Amino acid sequence: MAETPRRVLGPGTEPDPRFTLANERTFLAWIRTGLALIAGAVAIEGFSINLDETVRGILAILLILVGATVAIGAGVRWLRVEQAMRQGRPLPFPTLIPFLIIGTVVATIVLLVLIVK
Repeated sequence: MAETPRRVLGPGTEPDPRFTLANERTFLAWIRTGLALIAGAVAIEGFSINLDETVRGILAILLILVGATVAIGAGVRWLRVEQAMRQGRPLPFPTLIPFLIIGTVVATIVLLVLIVK
């Protein structure tokens, strides 16, 4: 059983459990963010917001894609941070943040442009 984590996490020494637990809390926060984006897509479609049906669909799909990407990225980030801590390397740059900003801005612009029409 101990062989599986070593295979996934790579070589190195076990970090302080507080750091590992903090990494897991960050992972869960990213998962919640992804779920919130997906829930927003469900709300847009489910409550039939006063938008053209095609626009609602496009916006919902965009939010679902961003939410799913954030969730997948959360797992990748958790693994990269855990590996860096075990090997004594600097923590990796959080590439999820720029992606989330860009995705949110694009969704907001789409929504604003289509509401103003």
